Amino acid sequence: MYKTLFFDKIAELKEKGSYRIFTEINRIANKYPLAKGEDGKEVVVFCSNDYLGMSQNQEVINVMSDALKEYGAGAGGSRNIGGSHKYFKLLENEIAKWHKKDSALVFPTGYSSNDAALQGLLRIFPEMIVFSDSKNHASIINALRSVKNKIEIFEHNNVKHLNELLNQYDINIPKLIVFESVYSMDGDIAPIVEIVELAKEYNSLTFLDEVHAIGMYGEEGRGYSDVVGVQEDIDIIQSTMAKGIGIIGGYITGDQLLIDVIRSYSSGFIFTTALPPVIAAGCLTSIKIVRSNDKLREELQDKTKYLKEKFKENGIEVLKQSKTHILPVIIGDSKKCEEAAKLLLDKFNIYVQAINSPTVEIGTERFRINVTPNHTKEQMDLLVSSIVYVFDFLNIRRSV
Repeated sequence: MYKTLFFDKIAELKEKGSYRIFTEINRIANKYPLAKGEDGKEVVVFCSNDYLGMSQNQEVINVMSDALKEYGAGAGGSRNIGGSHKYFKLLENEIAKWHKKDSALVFPTGYSSNDAALQGLLRIFPEMIVFSDSKNHASIINALRSVKNKIEIFEHNNVKHLNELLNQYDINIPKLIVFESVYSMDGDIAPIVEIVELAKEYNSLTFLDEVHAIGMYGEEGRGYSDVVGVQEDIDIIQSTMAKGIGIIGGYITGDQLLIDVIRSYSSGFIFTTALPPVIAAGCLTSIKIVRSNDKLREELQDKTKYLKEKFKENGIEVLKQSKTHILPVIIGDSKKCEEAAKLLLDKFNIYVQAINSPTVEIGTERFRINVTPNHTKEQMDLLVSSIVYVFDFLNIRRSV
């Protein structure tokens, strides 16, 4: 009985073209964006979220190697029971100082920092009404589905709709607006200033996911809320240390009392094993380098601009909404998306992952392409010419 149920569910995904098959990619230390595929051939990666290539920074690797030798592989427990090593205090202080906040709290992943922080806050304030952008990340959606609070979903980046929803409730009812600064699949940017203004008008807290902006935008890479000058007005800033920082882990930062409430009540934080010293030491070092290295951000923007222009010259349309380093190229068919990705890898040794439903809506299947400071012009030119060949070979329209 159960095998049939499970088989049918997997068959549904395969029929829709949504069944995920993992591509083996073995990154080569000090040679990123080069990696080796399952067959041992070198490939060029154009879809990693290691946006600044910090996972390959030699100083970071050296610090992690030293920490591994000194402290061993694991943390040994949760933060409350044996897992609070010295690097947590150093790392959390560095994060808070970076964002000019009172306090910070580190989680094992970016996903858990959204999921656990939101659950922890909302479960102790069940009367708090949440206003969530319709394109928020799965970690946010999962957190909101698991609580009993009233949830209002506003149309993506639609300040007018958000205002209409907020206006329905008494100003003294606790509220929380949850949104992202840079959205991962479209590369578009939230109207952060306008949302902050509404939060002030309607007496609402703000929770901003800066996962795809931290390290890449703002002074010292503080994120997009810093670019538009309102970071100090955001109550909780959330991010990961797996993208711009290049390792793993997540964090929130904000007012000391607010962070302490989440630290004290979030079961997803309390009952999980802490990040090992080797990881925290690497994150701390990476953040310090990212903060002080504007050249990384400049190279990322310059190479993104170059690739975008090359796409345009060759009739490959990048989604117009994207104003960031994330370059979505719409294919619009799940099976052709998979075929195109396979052909790029097999014929040209280029790895770009097909992004299909449910990650994106059916009919908007795509490549989500991004370069890093490590990519060369020759590699970018090869990507463009290869996509032109593949799209023409598979009869995929280059522009939509």
